[in-house]
Amino acid sequence: MRIFPLVPLVALFLGVAFSPDPALASSLGKHEVYGVAEDDMLKLRAGPGTGYSVIVGLPNGTVLRVHSCERTGATRWCKVSLDRARGLKGYVSWAYLRKI
Repeated sequence: MRIFPLVPLVALFLGVAFSPDPALASSLGKHEVYGVAEDDMLKLRAGPGTGYSVIVGLPNGTVLRVHSCERTGATRWCKVSLDRARGLKGYVSWAYLRKI
């Protein structure tokens, strides 16, 4: 039997398949709302997508804590809470967040 050559390949596959996403791991922590038009606000939604209800609008500079992110369609949505009101939680588009 030729089992020995497969062991390193399986180990390599498992290491790649189950290693944390470095981009996602670095995305957690404090971020601020950034890049929203001056006359608009980033919508904090009840779920990860535009089909969910809007909880509140967030202006540029609002500090958020990012807890996790997921991709829905072409958009990366992050589960966040407000830094100063941690009980207020929801989802925002990753495109409007900047790490601080």
